[in-house]
Amino acid sequence: MTEKPYLVSGRNTLIHKIRKFDLLIINGDEAPPIVVTFRGIKVYEGKVPDNKREAKMMDMELVDVTSGEVFGDEKTLIFVQTLNGKEYKIDYSKAGTSMFIRVHQDSIF
Repeated sequence: MTEKPYLVSGRNTLIHKIRKFDLLIINGDEAPPIVVTFRGIKVYEGKVPDNKREAKMMDMELVDVTSGEVFGDEKTLIFVQTLNGKEYKIDYSKAGTSMFIRVHQDSIF
């Protein structure tokens, strides 16, 4: 079993921990996918891989928040800690607006 490039913390926080892999966050069928890189976070515009194997070939880790190994159901609010020391708040109730992805905390390294 290989190490996952993210940790699940609490009920709605993901921590990105391996620079080599981007995280592609999927939250149900309706919500836009999010990509987390070592530089930051944004809405993913490309083709979503069909499975985890296909995602690995693209140097991504497919993170389906509805799966049992992550959170188990769709979330309205997710926090993501990135490798650049910032924590982002993704508010799915505000998808399509400037308030969808916001910096929640800026770490002091």
